[in-house]
Amino acid sequence: MASAGERGLLEMKNQTADAKLLVIGAGGIGCELLKNLVLSAFHDIEVIDLDTIDVSNLNRQFLFQKQHVGKSKAIVARESCLKFNPDAKIVAHHDTIFDKRYGKEFFKKFDLVLNALDNKAARNHVNRMCLNADVALVESGSAGYLGQVTVIKKGVTECYECQPKPTQKTYPGCTIRNTPSEPIHCIVWAKHLFNQLFGEEDPDQDVSPDTADPEAAGDAGQEALKETEASGGIMRNSTREWAKGCDWDPAKLFSKLFRDDIKYLLSMSNLWQKRRPPTPLDWNHLPDAVAGSSSTAAVDNDVIHDQIMWNIKQCAEIFSDSVNKLKLALKSKIGESQEHGYLVWDKDDEAAMDFVTAAANIRCHIFSIAQKTRFDVKSMAGHIIPAIATTNAVIAGLIVIEAMKVLNKEYSRCKTVFLNRKPNPKKRLLVPCALDKPNPKCPVCSEKHEVTVQLNCKSTTVKCLEEKILKGALTMTAPDVEIEDGKGNLSSYCRDGN
Repeated sequence: MASAGERGLLEMKNQTADAKLLVIGAGGIGCELLKNLVLSAFHDIEVIDLDTIDVSNLNRQFLFQKQHVGKSKAIVARESCLKFNPDAKIVAHHDTIFDKRYGKEFFKKFDLVLNALDNKAARNHVNRMCLNADVALVESGSAGYLGQVTVIKKGVTECYECQPKPTQKTYPGCTIRNTPSEPIHCIVWAKHLFNQLFGEEDPDQDVSPDTADPEAAGDAGQEALKETEASGGIMRNSTREWAKGCDWDPAKLFSKLFRDDIKYLLSMSNLWQKRRPPTPLDWNHLPDAVAGSSSTAAVDNDVIHDQIMWNIKQCAEIFSDSVNKLKLALKSKIGESQEHGYLVWDKDDEAAMDFVTAAANIRCHIFSIAQKTRFDVKSMAGHIIPAIATTNAVIAGLIVIEAMKVLNKEYSRCKTVFLNRKPNPKKRLLVPCALDKPNPKCPVCSEKHEVTVQLNCKSTTVKCLEEKILKGALTMTAPDVEIEDGKGNLSSYCRDGN
């Protein structure tokens, strides 16, 4: 006769074998999570990720190897996990979770959804879809040595949007290099560029589109490379070595970074099926308008220098001037130390700060992202936290533990677990906390989906309402709006169901 422990293990094994799971994200946490799941006897898994594998992923996303660079993360992760457990049934989707095919009915197919995402917009979307489909969600995240796992269940716990979230400070390399969508992405890219040109080189901070896999780019990518070589002999090897070869010529740097590399990105057609494509810039024909402004230069005599918004021509001039200053400083450093000299980025160094501000704003313009003043860039540029493999491994293990509780309907035992950098007074790195109840004022999961927004009706346009309020602040992906009663009340809903 089986003991209680043996019966419990058998019951758990049956639960894992029968459970149908959806994993969203196959990056740092996602790779570790998928490996854990197949080794924990979960057999029925679907995974979604739009990203492709980058060289910088290989030091921490262990399901991927050098030969996989340029291929779909979801598809390669599936292939790698099947080597751990050939009996597993894993369906991989190289797609965005925002696609209308992944609506309410799609989510209802699953017993549990496991998030391994890296951005707030996608987390908001999945949170709403799970609430709409009444499917439990295990949410997770990591930042350097810190991490967190929690369980979200409609009517039982608070949802992801019940409490305001701090601004994200870590960003995936593929977003930085290929598909920026926020000013901070361009600022991080510009800081990486500073290190590639003048600082201590780091392979994880490469700024160029990946060219290791020609199949990922297609014929257009090869044509862009031919044009690049014809226009200045630019070789896609070390950014530092190429810059040194042309003596850090500002015009050649500009043409490579903001024209040729952008043309190469455009050749990766899959990236732009769901996104607005970037616009390459020509050094000799630059626009003189500020993005988001109808004026040619957003200058106010009462505004201090750092709060003036530079137009693109000004950005190019400042980019050129700062490159020349930094080149001289670097050569001086190299002269002093013979061969190992390099510059260290400092927000209080005028040339370094000008360089990052100008480069970030030029990239913002290319990707139709709102530009930032030098003052704004300075305040945003100091918070770049590296991704750490061991943190992701710990968080992935905690996700599986909480998933087991959810599948056993033991919500009273579920916890929000924090991974800290240093032990707490009880000498614990992992700190479990009770799950919070739903926020009755949450506009997403409460019974009354309402939010109060105060707007200046004389200056706020319909476009501003759509982009900055509904899509920006409220993260609605496809909003429709109608006037409800003629008294200032608006009724809004998403066509995609969230």
